[in-house]
Amino acid sequence: MVKKINWDDVPLEQVTDKMQRKMIYGDKVMIARMKFKDGFLVPLHDHVNEQVTQVVSGTIRFWFGANKEQTMDLGPGDSVVIPAHVPHEALMIGDVEEVDTWSPIREDWLDGTDDYLRK
Repeated sequence: MVKKINWDDVPLEQVTDKMQRKMIYGDKVMIARMKFKDGFLVPLHDHVNEQVTQVVSGTIRFWFGANKEQTMDLGPGDSVVIPAHVPHEALMIGDVEEVDTWSPIREDWLDGTDDYLRK
Protein backbone atom coordinates (compact mmCIF):
# COMPACT_ATOMS: atom_id res chain seq x y z
CA MET A 1 0.00 0.00 0.00
CA VAL A 2 1.28 3.46 -0.87
CA LYS A 3 1.08 6.05 1.92
CA LYS A 4 1.36 9.82 1.64
CA ILE A 5 3.51 11.42 4.35
CA ASN A 6 3.96 15.12 5.09
CA TRP A 7 7.15 16.15 6.92
CA ASP A 8 5.05 18.33 9.24
CA ASP A 9 3.40 15.15 10.54
CA VAL A 10 6.68 13.27 11.19
CA PRO A 11 7.75 13.27 14.87
CA LEU A 12 10.79 15.37 15.71
CA GLU A 13 13.51 13.56 17.67
CA GLN A 14 15.82 15.71 19.79
CA VAL A 15 18.94 13.49 19.64
CA THR A 16 21.17 15.93 21.59
CA ASP A 17 20.93 19.61 22.45
CA LYS A 18 22.69 20.27 19.09
CA MET A 19 20.98 17.69 16.84
CA GLN A 20 17.40 17.00 15.84
CA ARG A 21 15.97 14.78 13.13
CA LYS A 22 12.86 13.50 11.42
CA MET A 23 12.90 10.15 9.61
CA ILE A 24 10.79 8.52 6.92
CA TYR A 25 11.61 4.98 5.85
CA GLY A 26 10.40 1.93 4.02
CA ASP A 27 11.81 -1.57 3.82
CA LYS A 28 14.97 -0.65 1.91
CA VAL A 29 15.50 3.10 2.03
CA MET A 30 15.47 5.80 4.72
CA ILE A 31 15.49 9.58 4.48
CA ALA A 32 16.14 11.95 7.37
CA ARG A 33 15.81 15.72 7.63
CA MET A 34 18.20 17.03 10.25
CA LYS A 35 19.19 20.27 11.91
CA PHE A 36 22.49 20.79 13.73
CA LYS A 37 23.86 23.64 15.80
CA ASP A 38 27.24 25.14 14.96
CA GLY A 39 30.15 22.98 16.09
CA PHE A 40 28.33 19.65 16.24
CA LEU A 41 30.78 16.87 15.35
CA VAL A 42 29.71 13.52 13.94
CA PRO A 43 32.66 11.35 15.02
CA LEU A 44 34.57 9.13 12.61
CA HIS A 45 32.43 6.08 11.85
CA ASP A 46 31.38 3.81 9.02
CA HIS A 47 28.34 1.68 8.27
CA VAL A 48 26.94 -0.86 5.84
CA ASN A 49 24.62 1.78 4.39
CA GLU A 50 25.24 3.74 1.23
CA GLN A 51 24.58 7.40 2.10
CA VAL A 52 23.63 10.50 0.12
CA THR A 53 23.94 13.81 1.98
CA GLN A 54 22.35 17.00 0.65
CA VAL A 55 23.07 20.34 2.34
CA VAL A 56 20.16 22.78 2.57
CA SER A 57 21.87 25.50 4.64
CA GLY A 58 25.16 25.99 6.46
CA THR A 59 28.41 24.16 5.75
CA ILE A 60 29.47 20.60 6.53
CA ARG A 61 33.17 19.75 6.56
CA PHE A 62 33.65 16.04 5.85
CA TRP A 63 36.74 13.92 6.34
CA PHE A 64 36.86 10.59 4.51
CA GLY A 65 39.07 7.55 5.07
CA ALA A 66 40.36 5.76 8.16
CA ASN A 67 43.09 8.41 8.50
CA LYS A 68 40.88 11.25 7.23
CA GLU A 69 42.87 11.38 3.99
CA GLN A 70 40.25 13.40 2.09
CA THR A 71 38.57 16.63 3.20
CA MET A 72 35.51 18.14 1.55
CA ASP A 73 33.34 21.16 2.41
CA LEU A 74 29.70 21.06 1.34
CA GLY A 75 27.48 24.13 1.23
CA PRO A 76 23.88 24.80 0.26
CA GLY A 77 22.94 22.85 -2.86
CA ASP A 78 25.91 20.46 -2.57
CA SER A 79 25.51 16.70 -2.26
CA VAL A 80 27.88 13.80 -1.70
CA VAL A 81 27.47 10.05 -2.18
CA ILE A 82 29.28 8.04 0.49
CA PRO A 83 29.75 4.36 -0.39
CA ALA A 84 29.11 1.69 2.25
CA HIS A 85 31.96 1.04 4.72
CA VAL A 86 33.81 4.32 3.96
CA PRO A 87 34.89 5.91 7.27
CA HIS A 88 33.72 9.52 7.56
CA GLU A 89 33.54 12.35 10.08
CA ALA A 90 31.58 15.61 9.78
CA LEU A 91 31.80 19.02 11.46
CA MET A 92 28.93 21.50 11.25
CA ILE A 93 30.17 25.01 10.45
CA GLY A 94 27.37 27.36 11.37
CA ASP A 95 23.87 26.03 11.93
CA VAL A 96 23.21 23.31 9.35
CA GLU A 97 20.08 21.86 7.80
CA GLU A 98 20.57 18.79 5.65
CA VAL A 99 18.88 15.71 4.24
CA ASP A 100 20.44 12.24 4.33
CA THR A 101 19.26 9.18 2.44
CA TRP A 102 20.46 5.63 3.17
CA SER A 103 20.08 2.18 1.76
CA PRO A 104 19.49 -0.10 3.52
CA ILE A 105 17.69 1.70 6.36
CA ARG A 106 19.63 2.71 9.49
CA GLU A 107 18.49 0.07 11.97
CA ASP A 108 20.75 1.66 14.62
CA TRP A 109 18.79 4.91 14.31
CA LEU A 110 15.51 3.08 14.78
CA ASP A 111 16.53 0.94 17.75
CA GLY A 112 18.49 3.68 19.55
CA THR A 113 21.93 2.09 19.31
CA ASP A 114 23.41 5.13 17.52
CA ASP A 115 25.49 5.99 20.61
CA TYR A 116 28.24 7.63 18.54
CA LEU A 117 25.85 10.55 17.91
CA ARG A 118 24.56 10.90 21.47
CA LYS A 119 27.87 11.50 23.29
